[in-house]
Amino acid sequence: MSALPTHLFEAIDHVGVAVRDLDEAIAFYRDTFGMTLTHEEVNDDQGVREAMMSVGDAAAPHAHVQLLAPLTPESSIAKFLDRSGPGVQQVAYRVRSVEEVSAALRARGLRLLYDAPRRGTADSRINFVHPKDAGGVLIELVEK
Repeated sequence: MSALPTHLFEAIDHVGVAVRDLDEAIAFYRDTFGMTLTHEEVNDDQGVREAMMSVGDAAAPHAHVQLLAPLTPESSIAKFLDRSGPGVQQVAYRVRSVEEVSAALRARGLRLLYDAPRRGTADSRINFVHPKDAGGVLIELVEK
């Protein structure tokens, strides 16, 4: 049996923030923090309307703040807002292969939310580590 990789993540991709009103949140992050809206979409599969706000100089590789607003009262973001209120909902790490990293984490005893990767923002491929297995933090794996 080959050894599991020790270096799984390439970078922090984004921090997800649950918000009630996406347009209001975009304006706040833009006007208060000087962030730039780089991508906006509706993700019906995840039940969210989302916006990626660029952190740092747009000419350099950078991380994002992902603003997430619920589409329906049954979405996971709506449930998060009901339970915890607005705020940090997830930390997302960029990975080369979501399948390989998922397999390595499962081999280390962690539970992932999906059996196979799903579609994420801008057609990325994603999976999540269960927060109960990650110190209470929802960890997203993102393959561009």
